[in-house]
Amino acid sequence: MSTATYEVLAITQEQLNVFAAFMGGLVVVLALIWAVRVGMRVMDKDVHHPSPEEQPKMPEGGPVREELEVREPDEVVAAEDGRRLMPYELHQSSTRTGKDQSRKRWAPGSSGGFGSGGPGHV
Repeated sequence: MSTATYEVLAITQEQLNVFAAFMGGLVVVLALIWAVRVGMRVMDKDVHHPSPEEQPKMPEGGPVREELEVREPDEVVAAEDGRRLMPYELHQSSTRTGKDQSRKRWAPGSSGGFGSGGPGHV
């Protein structure tokens, strides 16, 4: 072989960099494929998949409907002897069903928050 043949077959630094980047990407892709396969194998061994009998079922009375109600704050009354109330002496919920169940409606002139450009409450 002549020197000209060796020059044609020679690899430049740019070609070597591209080849190294390609090989690095190939290694990363193979590692990800391996990790996914190992993860799938572990999931198949560990996770119990529910049978059709164990799936959730619709209640006997049909689907549960949404309930809308107006709530109002439940007042906390002080203890009779002036001591502070302990957490176990409080109610489960801090609100109760309101006496007026009509929905609050927008009133003209009452909108506009701070910085929104509206007049606010006038």
